[in-house]
Amino acid sequence: MSLSSSTTAIAPGPVVEVVALTRAFGPRKAVAGVTFSLGAGDCLALFGPNGAGKTTLLRVLAGLLKPSSGSARVSGIALPAGADVRSKVGLISHHTMLYDALSPRENVSFAARLYSVPHVSTRVEDSLRRMSMLERADTPVRALSRGMQQRVSIARAMVHSPQLVLADEPYSGLDDSGARALTALLQELRAVGTAIIIVTHNLAQGLSLATHAAVMQSGRFVRYDRRSEVDVTSYSTTYREALNSGE
Repeated sequence: MSLSSSTTAIAPGPVVEVVALTRAFGPRKAVAGVTFSLGAGDCLALFGPNGAGKTTLLRVLAGLLKPSSGSARVSGIALPAGADVRSKVGLISHHTMLYDALSPRENVSFAARLYSVPHVSTRVEDSLRRMSMLERADTPVRALSRGMQQRVSIARAMVHSPQLVLADEPYSGLDDSGARALTALLQELRAVGTAIIIVTHNLAQGLSLATHAAVMQSGRFVRYDRRSEVDVTSYSTTYREALNSGE
């Protein structure tokens, strides 16, 4: 089954629309007045130091945290929105959040049934195949390497054909083969209209997938560019200058 035949139809308008979004933990603003939007097939590469607020932003968009102020919409649904928005989002984290006692097939099947995915067996098989995990599909997750567990986590996040993929350091733990499989999958998702936000410390890797690039520091976007306006060869300098200007 190809992605083009399985991806949920995407409504017109922005897939992600964020306006003056803030998420505070007590007096500290982890996300502080962020505004941006992404359409179908757009990919935002989000860069920044540890503690900049990147993961918190993704958790808000995934429906796992409530905004403190401002607004955020995913596929036209205002956050927070519970299961309505979670069914449209695929979250990939460097924490795999798998059930260790279950096999890859059982983990991905559980997610598919949770989201009422049709043709569960076929979709699960397809998701595992894309991440080259069919040969180990029935091995308990606890017996798999860290990289293989990450592959399963990616397969699980894709099985319900999300309209938005939130990828937080998704290459963590992957070997070269797994990294290539993930890159190919993300490129194919973009081609069929899935919006993507990828958090990574690898500037070149992020820019290779992106239509937009942002640098985040202290909860704010200190730089936001269209990918077409970015000089890849000098972006490391651009990145450092953005962080210095945001201090």
